[in-house]
Amino acid sequence: MRNVNDLVKLIKKAAVEAVNASDPTAIRYGEVINENPLQIRIDQKLILGEAQLKLTRNVTDFEVDMTMNHETESASGGSGYSEFAPHKHEYKGRKKFLVHNSLKNGEKVLLIRMQGGQQYIVVDRV
Repeated sequence: MRNVNDLVKLIKKAAVEAVNASDPTAIRYGEVINENPLQIRIDQKLILGEAQLKLTRNVTDFEVDMTMNHETESASGGSGYSEFAPHKHEYKGRKKFLVHNSLKNGEKVLLIRMQGGQQYIVVDRV
């Protein structure tokens, strides 16, 4: 080595190579090719299965609690009898609803490859 600058350059190069060798986090795009079991294709050669995927709430079915204060539309039973007169029903209180948000075949997704490259977080649809 000729001087300190060469030493600094050598250390910087070694540091960059060490980071690249650790397979750092990266953003990738993929396409859902199967829903159950879930499979996502990153490129022609790389297909990820359920064991490699960590799903966020943005791409899964989930339940949500909601407070309702609603009346149904007026409906009549017909036939003219008083027991079948037009009526409404109240729909009030705290209720659980299932949000159907799971991934479907053909959807494009945004993924984050975790350090090491073995696991991917499926962030959202794109």
